[in-house]
Amino acid sequence: MLVKFLVVMLGATLLFLSGCVSQKQVVVAQDKVLPSWYTSPPLSNSDDLYAIGDGKDKKEAISNALAFMASTLSVSISSSYSANTVVKEGRINNSQAVYNSDIQSDVKEIRISSYKVLHAESLGFKKYAVLVKSNKKKLFDSLRQEIIQKFEIISQEEKTVQNLHMLKQFSFYKEASDSLKSIPNTLIVMNVLNPAFVGADYLKTMQDINSKYEYILANISFAIHSDKNADNLRSPIAKGLTAKKLKIKKSGSKMHFSVYIKANVEYVTSYGFSLARSEITITTMDSEGSVVGSNALNLVGQSSQGFGVAKQNVAYKLNALIKKEGISKVMGLDI
Repeated sequence: MLVKFLVVMLGATLLFLSGCVSQKQVVVAQDKVLPSWYTSPPLSNSDDLYAIGDGKDKKEAISNALAFMASTLSVSISSSYSANTVVKEGRINNSQAVYNSDIQSDVKEIRISSYKVLHAESLGFKKYAVLVKSNKKKLFDSLRQEIIQKFEIISQEEKTVQNLHMLKQFSFYKEASDSLKSIPNTLIVMNVLNPAFVGADYLKTMQDINSKYEYILANISFAIHSDKNADNLRSPIAKGLTAKKLKIKKSGSKMHFSVYIKANVEYVTSYGFSLARSEITITTMDSEGSVVGSNALNLVGQSSQGFGVAKQNVAYKLNALIKKEGISKVMGLDI
């Protein structure tokens, strides 16, 4: 009787559960109605620029909007980002259920800093949209002021380095040249915003800076010297310098520098390994024998194959340190 009762109860339970399942309603996600400013954004005119953008959040949406705005001026802005998003939930206005965003941007340093966010709204399913506006005159004025300030700073700093050694001057002109790479595109933007604008003077100043940098780069050189314990360390230093397009050669030029590498090496054995404990000093002098940079390092080479291999391991570690920290830091130089 007990078994029959349990069978009956089990059957009743299954019937009840199947009834609940059959009555369960399927919930369908409602389509998201996109705002009119997104589907039909205002057109740019003689006074203002408009652009919409979307992304996984507001920040990315604004970056996209500004990048699109700049593309209408045939240039790029400073908005370097990469996003890969795959959303597999819901629908937006009958679009695909899977929203793919594969955005890659590597743009030059032109900032559209004068803009307003007119609308910003989450469209759901990890998609955010914005509408931005920029007044052409205000944008032109802001770009011109940025250029003026940049050249004023360079001009003041140039005066302070004229009496310094050539490595200091080399470092200054290199940084100045790098900071001016966006100038041509900025001038294109400004000309589009104001056709009466002529940027020839700015271009000439930029070219003068670049010419001074190229001249020093073409004439500066290094010679590397070492004592017997540091002979294996010359190659990593040379590789680090040539990676910066600096020449290794003998010269009597005032732009010539001498690098001296010394090493005190202690050979010990520990747990079956041969160790080469090295105290390394790197000193750089100018053509007149004045020290312009120096650094001290402590590296330990190790090997299970003897002290010779352990010493070579020190060179390997120096090379790895240069790749990680940079030749400038390792040599104590500003290059």
